[in-house]
Amino acid sequence: MSTIRLDKWLWAARFYKTRSLAAGAIKGGKVSLNGQRAKPGKEIQVGVSLKISQGIYVREIVVCELSQQRGPAQKAQLLYEETEQSRQKNMTLKEQLKNQAIYLPQHHLSQQKGRPNKRDRHKIIQFTRKA
Repeated sequence: MSTIRLDKWLWAARFYKTRSLAAGAIKGGKVSLNGQRAKPGKEIQVGVSLKISQGIYVREIVVCELSQQRGPAQKAQLLYEETEQSRQKNMTLKEQLKNQAIYLPQHHLSQQKGRPNKRDRHKIIQFTRKA
């Protein structure tokens, strides 16, 4: 096997849970092949570079092996190699988000906006009946 469909490889490498999700991401422009936009049926081979956007993270990988079957995660990680630059960017982004989360106020259930939950309703009833 010297080539395989792009959507099938992304599914086998465990970037997406289903082939249809992989195809949708490719059609939506979330995956680029050698810097170019690709179609789900594009045949790929070993050595091509892919840029995959998943949420706020962008992964740049090089295809090392081809597989048509989805296997365990340990085998799937052997199908590709992430570039060092991509790994560093994602690590710094992860650290920034972690540091940013420390400074965000923590909201408790009773401080939520909108309808009161059961606990809040009981407190309201107790307060209004005492008066």
